[in-house]
Amino acid sequence: MVCALGIEGSANKIGIGIINDGKVLANVRRTYITPPGEGFLPKETAKHHREAILALVQASLKEAQLKPSDLDVICYTKGPGMAPPLLVGAIVARTLSLLWQKPLLGVNHCIGHIEMGRLITGAQNPIVLYVSGGNTQVIAYSNKRYRIFGETIDIAVGNCLDRFARIIKMSNDPSPGYNIEQLAKQGTQYIKLPYVVKGMDVSFSGILSHIEELAEPGKRRNKRKKQQDEPEPEYSQADLCYSLQETIFAMLVEITERAMAHCESNEVLIVGGVGCNERLQEMMRIMCEERNGKLFAIDERYCIDNGLMIAHAGAEMFSAGTQMPLEDAFVTQRYRTDEVLVNWRQD
Repeated sequence: MVCALGIEGSANKIGIGIINDGKVLANVRRTYITPPGEGFLPKETAKHHREAILALVQASLKEAQLKPSDLDVICYTKGPGMAPPLLVGAIVARTLSLLWQKPLLGVNHCIGHIEMGRLITGAQNPIVLYVSGGNTQVIAYSNKRYRIFGETIDIAVGNCLDRFARIIKMSNDPSPGYNIEQLAKQGTQYIKLPYVVKGMDVSFSGILSHIEELAEPGKRRNKRKKQQDEPEPEYSQADLCYSLQETIFAMLVEITERAMAHCESNEVLIVGGVGCNERLQEMMRIMCEERNGKLFAIDERYCIDNGLMIAHAGAEMFSAGTQMPLEDAFVTQRYRTDEVLVNWRQD
């Protein structure tokens, strides 16, 4: 039995989680929310995390009804992510490790999502679709590694959604992706957008550029109008959100299905912040049912970045004998999923 405290702060959310032998004891989180039309910058995000993290540590211990002496290991997100916010979590984790005299482990953010999803859903050996603001990957486990079968070649799917939300000045509260999802439910007209699948990889930057022109008449559309001397169609924001979701989610379903066929798998697990999207889950579920497979998905408590997933992945590592000297307790903005030796899985 391992009792672990995890610190997650790779992007605009700072979270602390505590888990004991697979049982959730605490999962507290705060989100840095910017005004409509603005994204979150590393410096300001780190400032938000610094101001919130100590209170969250105290709140997590209170919620778990534990003392620092009850913990076995302190875990933090080592990467990938934005350096200044990552450093906040790493510095606090190192401090707590020294102060409480507890071992310290750095956890890969992507691995945290996967292991949390497996714990909550009970999925055994699924094809994993990892979709978030910074990552888009199709993953399968093999020989002590989570192998990447396909990924984005430019921006992540969540980044595509977030940037489109900024273009149309949509609120960032509670999140731009959630607000796009709600507005998309009102859409009635599908607008044809570029569909870019390259083998097992996907691309979203061209789709974003194209839909930006449709959303903002002052862009290149006016130049085409002068050349062609014909009226330009106007599209509602609801139809644009609906069309964007349908297109990019269809791309993700396609590459996930291809990975299922290659690996002869009948399970799909969706993790990452975009995995909360009910339309993505619906489309993936239809595909799985057509293949006599099963979809596993989790809600926003565990899908969105949280400290609990770092605590759980760290506990798994600690149970398998993984150790990390203090001098290796740094952060890295680039830390690929397949770099991690998954020594805690025996299959």
